[in-house]
Amino acid sequence: MASTSTSLTLPVLPLDDEVVLPGMVVPLDLNDTDVRAAVEAAQAAARSDGDSKPKVLLVPRIDGTYANTGVLGTVEQVGRLADGDPGALIRGRGRVRIGAGTTGPGAALWVEGLTVEEEVPEPLPGAVTELVKEYKALATNWLKKRGAWQVVDRVQQIDDVSVLADNSGYSPFLTTDQKIELLETADPVARLKLATEQLREHLAEQDVAESIAKDVQEGVDKQQREFLLRRQLDAVRKELREINGEAEGEESDDYRARVEAADLPEKVREAALKEVEKLERSSDQSPEGSWIRTWLDTVLELPWTERTEDAYDIKGAQEILDAEHAGLEDVKERITEYLAVRKRRGDRGLGVVGGRRGGAVLALVGPPGVGKTSLGESVAHAMGRKFVRVALGGVRDEAEIRGHRRTYVGALPGRIVRAIKEAGSMNPVVLLDEIDKVGSDFRGDPAAALLEVLDPAQNHTFRDHYLEVELDLSDVVFLATANVLEAIPEALLDRMELVRLDGYTEDEKVVIARDHLLPRQLERAGLEKDEVTLDESALRKLAGEYTREAGVRNLERSVARLLRKVAAQHELGDRELPFTVTDAELRSLIGRPHHVPESAQDPAERRTAVPGVATGLAVTGAGGDVLFVEASLADPETGAAGLTLTGQLGDVMKESAQIALSFLRSHGAELELPVADLKERGVHIHFPAGAVPKDGPSAGVTMTTALASLLSGRLVRTDVAMTGEVSLTGRVLPIGGVKQKLLAAHRAGITTVIIPKRNEADLDDVPAEVLEKLDVHPVTDVRQVLELALAPASAGLEVPVAA
Repeated sequence: MASTSTSLTLPVLPLDDEVVLPGMVVPLDLNDTDVRAAVEAAQAAARSDGDSKPKVLLVPRIDGTYANTGVLGTVEQVGRLADGDPGALIRGRGRVRIGAGTTGPGAALWVEGLTVEEEVPEPLPGAVTELVKEYKALATNWLKKRGAWQVVDRVQQIDDVSVLADNSGYSPFLTTDQKIELLETADPVARLKLATEQLREHLAEQDVAESIAKDVQEGVDKQQREFLLRRQLDAVRKELREINGEAEGEESDDYRARVEAADLPEKVREAALKEVEKLERSSDQSPEGSWIRTWLDTVLELPWTERTEDAYDIKGAQEILDAEHAGLEDVKERITEYLAVRKRRGDRGLGVVGGRRGGAVLALVGPPGVGKTSLGESVAHAMGRKFVRVALGGVRDEAEIRGHRRTYVGALPGRIVRAIKEAGSMNPVVLLDEIDKVGSDFRGDPAAALLEVLDPAQNHTFRDHYLEVELDLSDVVFLATANVLEAIPEALLDRMELVRLDGYTEDEKVVIARDHLLPRQLERAGLEKDEVTLDESALRKLAGEYTREAGVRNLERSVARLLRKVAAQHELGDRELPFTVTDAELRSLIGRPHHVPESAQDPAERRTAVPGVATGLAVTGAGGDVLFVEASLADPETGAAGLTLTGQLGDVMKESAQIALSFLRSHGAELELPVADLKERGVHIHFPAGAVPKDGPSAGVTMTTALASLLSGRLVRTDVAMTGEVSLTGRVLPIGGVKQKLLAAHRAGITTVIIPKRNEADLDDVPAEVLEKLDVHPVTDVRQVLELALAPASAGLEVPVAA
C-alpha cells in the first residue's frame, strides 16, 4: 500500500501501560509531571508557530521502555476533569514512527518522527468488504451484550477500513500488548484482520464463561430452592405438631432427642451422640449424612435392654418338647438339663458371672428330615423365648456374619445383628441352619467369623463391623444344624456341644405320622379329621416299605399323596367318606412298595442267594444305609491275577480290600479255604450303586466275609448284616455310626447284626425297641464273623467263575 511521510518534531507525552490509537479521544490528568510538561511545551510551540491547536506525540511506555510507534495527538481542550483536577482532552490523529531525540522549549522530551499517510484502494476488494462486515457483526454482537446501543449505530456508520480497525482501541478487553500490536501494524487491512481475530477470540471466551456461569447459577438456584422448600417443610411440620399437640422432641428427624430418650448402654449412647454431632455438622446434600442416619436408625431399632423372661417350669418345658417331637430323647434331655442349670443359677444369684451369662451353643447333627430345624422352634417355645432362624446354606461372604464396613455403599449389619433386631430381644433362640453348607472364597471365610459368635467366653463383647459397638450375645441360645459332621471346621465344632440325631425307628415314625403329619396333611388336603383315617398298619407299611429314610419327609409326602388320591376319588364320585385306609389298600391307591426287605423277597431273588455276596452297613449324609459287597474270581486262563475294585471307592476302602485279601491269603489254610485260587486267579470286588462315592474302613469285615463266602462256596445268611474294620491279623476294630447303622438294619428287615466288641458301649444309644428286634453280636475276630455270617455248606454248590 503506497503512503507518503512528513517529518515532524514533537514533544513526547508518555502513556504508562496505556495505548491510544488514531481517532480516539482521551482525557489526561495534568497533575502528571510528564503530561503537563508535554502539553505546556506543545502550547509554547503552537504560539510561536501560529498553530491553532498544540500537537504532542502520544507514545506508550511499557516498563520504562518507549514503543517504536506513537500517535500524533492534538490538544483539543484544557480545563477541569470530572473530579475537579486539571486535565487536557487529546485526540489521536495519525501514526508517527519515532526517530532520534532533539531539543525544544520546555521541560518535555522532543523527538523527530515521520507521519504515515495510509491509502486504501477504491473500490474495496471483495475480501476486504467481507472482512468489514464480519468485524461490524462481531462488534455489534459484543456491544449489544453490553447494552451499548448508541455505539452500535456509530460503528455501523464507519466505512473507512483504517478508522474501523483503530476503533477497536476502545475495547476494554484488549491487553496493552494487543493494542501495541494494533498500533505498530501500518497496513489498514492487516490491522482490521488482527482486530477481527482479537474480537472473535474474546467473544468465544465470553460464551464459555457465560455457559459456566449459567451452570453455576442453575446449581445455586437449585440449592437455594431446595433449602427454601426444606425450611417451608419444617415450618409446616412445626405447625402440624402444634395443631396435634405434639411436643417438639417427638419429631422423627430429631436424632439427638431420640438418642437421649432411648434406653441405650452407656458406650452405645456415647457412640450414637458422636454420630449425631457429625450429622449436625454435615450438610443436607452430603452423602455422609444418609450413612449416619441409616446407622442411627439401626442402633435405635436394636433391643439393647429388651429381654424375655425365661420359663423355668422344667416339667412344663419337658412336656412341650415331648408333645412337639417324638423320640429325640438325647436332645430333649440336654435342653432340660440346660433349663434346670439356668434356673438354679438364677435362684442363687449367679445369672451373670464375669460380665457374661451362661449361653449355650448346641450343634444338632443328623440326616435330613429328622426335625433339626423344627426342634429349634420347640426349644424357644419351651423356654418362652423369641425364635429367629438364620439360613447359612451357601453363604460365602464374611460380611454376612460380621457386617460391612460403613464406608461401602449399601452397607448392612451382619445376619447375627439382623436376627437380634428381628427378634426384638437380646436373648432369643437363634437357629444357625445348615452350618455345614457355609463356603469360603476371596471374600473371606464366614465359618471363621462364626468362631467369636459361638464362643460363650468371647461373644459377650461381639463387635459387628457395621455397628462398631460391643454387642452382648452371651445370653443368646445358639442352635446349629448340620447334615455332615466332617464338613464343619474343627475349631468351630470345638465351640459347640454336639448332639446327634441319628434318625427315627419305625415305631417313632408311626407315632410322628399319626400325631403330627396326618393332621397337617388332612388340613392341606381340605379333609376333616373324621373323613379319612389311616390305620396303624398302613402307616407302618408306609414307613417300612414305601419310604426308607432316617427322617420323615418322604413319609409325609406319601401321606399327602395318599390323602390327595382319596380326595380326588371322592370328588369324582368313586369314593365314599368317611374312609379308613388299611395296608391292603395302599397298593391300589399309590402303587407298589419301593423298598421290600430282603427277608420278604423270594429266596432265589435275594442278593445273597449266591456265594460271594455279603451285607454291610454304612453311614451316608442321609443317615444309615445297607451296603452290599459282591466278589468274584476270574477264570485263570482268561483273567490276570490281582485285585480289581469297582464302585467309585475311596482310598481307605481300597486299602481295606487289600487288607481283607492279604488276611485270607495268609490265613486261608487255617480257615479251610482254597488259598491257591487267590494267588492264581484275579479277584474282583464290586460295590453296587457305582455312581455313589464310598469310603471308610468299616466295610473291612464285609469284604472279608464276601471273599470267604466265594472261596468256600457257603452263602452269607440273608438276615445278617455286619460292620467293622479288619486288621491284617484278623482283629475286628471299632468304627463309628453304630446307632445309625443299626437303625438302617432294622429298617431293611435285618434281624442279626455283627459289630466290633469295642463298640458294644454304643448300644446304649440305640432305642430299646430296636435292640429288642435285633440280635446283636459283638465280636473281636474275623473268625467269629465267618462263623456267624456263613451258612452251612450245601452239597453240590460250586464256586462261581466270572466270564
